[in-house]
Amino acid sequence: MNSRYIVIAFLLITAIFVAPLVAAFAPQVGDQFSYHEVANLGNGTGDYAGYTEQTVTTGTESVTNIDADGNVSTHFGYSWTFDNGSGTTQTGSSSGDFTFSPVSFLYVNGTDDQTGYENPSVWFCMDNSLPVGGTFYMLDTQMAIVSKNYTYYLPSQDRNVIVIFAQGISSYERNDVYGQFSADYTWNAYFDPVTGYIVGYNYEETDKSASASFTYTENLYITSASYPLSTAPATPFSTVSPAPSSTSIPVNQVDYTPAIALIIGIALLVAIIVYALSRRSRLPKHSSYQQPYQPPPPGPPPEKVDLTPKQPPVQQVVIKEVVKVKCRYCGALIDSTAETCPFCGAPRT
Repeated sequence: MNSRYIVIAFLLITAIFVAPLVAAFAPQVGDQFSYHEVANLGNGTGDYAGYTEQTVTTGTESVTNIDADGNVSTHFGYSWTFDNGSGTTQTGSSSGDFTFSPVSFLYVNGTDDQTGYENPSVWFCMDNSLPVGGTFYMLDTQMAIVSKNYTYYLPSQDRNVIVIFAQGISSYERNDVYGQFSADYTWNAYFDPVTGYIVGYNYEETDKSASASFTYTENLYITSASYPLSTAPATPFSTVSPAPSSTSIPVNQVDYTPAIALIIGIALLVAIIVYALSRRSRLPKHSSYQQPYQPPPPGPPPEKVDLTPKQPPVQQVVIKEVVKVKCRYCGALIDSTAETCPFCGAPRT
């Protein structure tokens, strides 16, 4: 068999099977998702012994426009309810617009109410062409891709879906309304392999000082989305989330059945293509092959994370101004609402 047939067949197979697997994040107008998030503080000791608090948030993010520079305009809106063990209850909501870059994934103009960060990356999407072991940022946390074929249980749909699993483990020094603590955290995040949008995440933090400690957790999952998710095959080889270890990166167990079927399909397709090409009298001399997109390396993370609960918007106070006029008799400035001049006693008009 002529070797040139094999080379051409290999290039065709690469274009068919490899290119779709490395497609980078490509947002479209109309992309949107809604989410549900529960944040809890508990397990306190010292000053925090017996104290608890919970914040429940529901929100939506929607792509509204992509400008000439490629930046993505996005509308956000959310509402929240806060309560603690002391009997305090608060509610609030917020909405607005911002833009972000689909290349660097940095917020460009405004944010969806992210405070306490310096030049953060968006939290709700990532470059889905990155390989296992590749890194990217969520807000100011560096995340490493553990698996691109991970099985995640999505509570809102009561089913297991295939996701990209990324994990970030880090620490920082907390100094805010909660006090001064050394904080260690693990952030497990799950993204749609086809689009790169968020599917869910689990955040777990432990705060310690010389006299007190507490844990802080956030659990988020989407409740609806414009992007369809692939159901995970029901096999004993699949690894189901949640609950990867918070102290180490878990090893994903792969379902090999689709891989075997893919290999068999590729082998059959190669045989068909080689046979068809061998029947041709002439072949093109060159074949083009484009390298997959390689994103620029992320910048360094900011120094700390601010987990202060969101507060209601500040009320505006309007000060009413009173116009002054001259007294027609003594010339003094008096209020336009006064009936007589306080200086000479003459009537204002």
